[in-house]
Amino acid sequence: MRPRRSRLARLSRHRRRAAVLSAAVLVASAFTVAAGRPGQDRPGADRFHATCRTEIRGSRALAYCHNPYPETDRVRLHVDCARWWDIDTVGAAVDIPAAGYVRLADRCWKEIRSVRVSHERP
Repeated sequence: MRPRRSRLARLSRHRRRAAVLSAAVLVASAFTVAAGRPGQDRPGADRFHATCRTEIRGSRALAYCHNPYPETDRVRLHVDCARWWDIDTVGAAVDIPAAGYVRLADRCWKEIRSVRVSHERP
């Protein structure tokens, strides 16, 4: 009698790779959620940083920020362009009040190397 293969071994190569990658993403997100943001669980810690999500769509950079804390947060979008002749940009500062939401956008002429959002107190 032939030994029975596991469910993962019976999948095609592409589906097996997708299953392994999705499991890895789930484990990584569990560690991220468990770790939390620094200072989030400590009493008396600073709680003013808005939560921001960044996207790169071709030569455009987008950031979506939400401030769940009672203090105002000032955010600024920084875009580093990939080409040496393309000028890196730092967007204007935008204040996000408590429970506020803001969308930031900027672009390069060609490719984007990196995007980040900086936070400061107003």
